[in-house]
Amino acid sequence: MAKPAASPETRSVRLLKVGEQVRHVISELLMRQEVHDDVLSAHSISVTEVRMSPDLRHASVFVKPLLGSDEEVVLKALRSNIAFFQKAVAGKLKLKYAAKIKFLPDESFDVADQINSLLANPLVARDLQEDD
Repeated sequence: MAKPAASPETRSVRLLKVGEQVRHVISELLMRQEVHDDVLSAHSISVTEVRMSPDLRHASVFVKPLLGSDEEVVLKALRSNIAFFQKAVAGKLKLKYAAKIKFLPDESFDVADQINSLLANPLVARDLQEDD
């Protein structure tokens, strides 16, 4: 029987804390432009969330370039520098195992835009208005 997908409410506090620490380290590396990559230096990248596996050996890092431009190019550049990020995170956090990092695009902004556009639809707005 498969386990249900872990929601933020069901994940342990330790997973959330370590994920937040990894997010801070990666954000700091990108902000200070410590990664010697022209594509990453030319873009502002937001690290929105890091989800750790229960054994803390894998980290899914969700990123979004500023204004959502060149997302595929930025993801390719991040993925080509994974070894640097893994080494930097392992050096700063002093965990038992160095987490294997996987960069993924953050789709939550796109979903929020879709919901906003649905709510702005005149048919939906009509249904949301209170009866006078």
